[in-house]
Amino acid sequence: MAIQRPKKIRLGDLLVEQKAISEEQLTAALKTQKKSGNKLGRELIENGYITEDQLVGILARQLNIDFIDIRNYDIDADTVKKIPEVQARRFRAIALEEAPDHMLVGMADPANIFAYDELSRLFGKPIQLAVVKEEDLLSTIDSVYRRTAEISNFAAELGQQISAAEAASNRNVNDGVADAPVVKLLQTMLEDAVQVNASDIHIEPDIHDLRIRFRIDGTLRVQTTTDLRIAGALISRLKLMSGLDISEKRLPQDGRFHLEVHGHQIDVRLSTLPMPNGESAVMRLLNQSAGFIDVDDLGMPKTLVDSVRKIVHSPHGLMLVTGPTGSGKTTTLYALLSELNSPEVKIITAEDPVEYRLSGVNQVQVNPKVDLTFSKVLRSVLRQDPDVVLIGEMRDKETIEIGLRASMTGHFVMSTLHTNDAVSSALRLIDMGAEPYLIAGALRGVLAQRLVRRVCSSCAETDTLDKATSLLLKDMGDEVKGVTFKRGRGCRNCNDTGYQGRIGIYEFLEMDAELVETLHNGDLINFSKLAKSRPGFKSLKQSAYDLAVQGITTVEEVIRVGYGMEI
Repeated sequence: MAIQRPKKIRLGDLLVEQKAISEEQLTAALKTQKKSGNKLGRELIENGYITEDQLVGILARQLNIDFIDIRNYDIDADTVKKIPEVQARRFRAIALEEAPDHMLVGMADPANIFAYDELSRLFGKPIQLAVVKEEDLLSTIDSVYRRTAEISNFAAELGQQISAAEAASNRNVNDGVADAPVVKLLQTMLEDAVQVNASDIHIEPDIHDLRIRFRIDGTLRVQTTTDLRIAGALISRLKLMSGLDISEKRLPQDGRFHLEVHGHQIDVRLSTLPMPNGESAVMRLLNQSAGFIDVDDLGMPKTLVDSVRKIVHSPHGLMLVTGPTGSGKTTTLYALLSELNSPEVKIITAEDPVEYRLSGVNQVQVNPKVDLTFSKVLRSVLRQDPDVVLIGEMRDKETIEIGLRASMTGHFVMSTLHTNDAVSSALRLIDMGAEPYLIAGALRGVLAQRLVRRVCSSCAETDTLDKATSLLLKDMGDEVKGVTFKRGRGCRNCNDTGYQGRIGIYEFLEMDAELVETLHNGDLINFSKLAKSRPGFKSLKQSAYDLAVQGITTVEEVIRVGYGMEI
């Protein structure tokens, strides 16, 4: 097979020549590219000048090579790893198939002559090129080049050093022993967690083993199980990184540290807890490089986006975002804050903790240790002439009353509350001691939300419901006859879970005159009935069901939301 070296092309000129972009768009992309450091193709896509499908199509035609959808390609991990990870990421290349006389390589930028020459030298044979989507390529690299083996090896190495130290001194290992293996283990663990988009890392001492788990898409998965004896050195190292007291092992501690992983700026919140077999640690990973999601990208229906926008642009009033821990409340609130953030609007937040830094927003960290509580911060905040106030959480009667009064005196207030749905939020405020007339006068809307898992698009197939599942859906009031649902079979792209990523489901209650009057009169029974009968009102369960009908999520997720049970 005759394989030719690709011709050098100028991507920008080619796209203008093909009328895929204009000269003005190319100039603008080149200007922003200097700041971002992206490849030109990625910059054009992120600026919305061209889609990735258009780009790969043009490159495939111009270079006379195939486009390969690697999400549906039978990837062989051993073949992929013939390109070291550093080069795979640098050249945006993936080895797909090896033949005696050539190597099939997918590249996001097949016109990169330097990368082609370097890979040819690496393989010592000609390369047959194919064009692939960059996003799919990076996702596959993250999936294949996992750190599981490295984590296990570093943990074993640390265990051996600890055993040698104990044997030599006949005593327990000193906290400073074997720093190098600890550093390598933690760095590798964090890199692996960032690659698979884990939100939390759990380090848990069990009776005989130390268990390390990642929370991915809301579900905990065991990463590795290793020698219990390394737990002390691991936790001590984390405490040092977080500025905590390494000698205090009897009390819980909270701290945070910052690091860079694969170009991502990661804030890590650490929580330790004494257990019978040692200290447990949980790290919450906050990716500061990810940027903030726009309100339009939260996954809300357009009618809901319009209703929420109308409320958040009100000059005064209270807006609540509710849901359990891990339901995406913070993401929604920051999207709303970003929408309001402008030089003409003064925004002050009181948070515990400040999870993300927002330029142009005045953020205050609540600190109960020095008696800097939400209520104390709020009193000072209101003297700072704010237009918008964000209260991290409505935790007590005093905070609620200050927030309600602030929303009635010319401020727009947003906050969170831990309730199961939107309708019960107003009742929850009353239970916490707030007067019904205050809530009626201040509350503008309540947005309840959850996160459900998305069906993996690479292995999605038709789901055949059994009789019990059909009856459960029918009991929830949903008609299943004639509806085709999807499920994930499980594949490499989703780590055999059938799910990849999550999407929000929402229940929105907008206060109107009738609801305000009913709440003002303290008629709580009628308030609940009226709220659920409002035109356009849709429950969390119904929102999940709608996504299942669209094939975005599964019936399993609908039942988990509707009944709080797994099937």
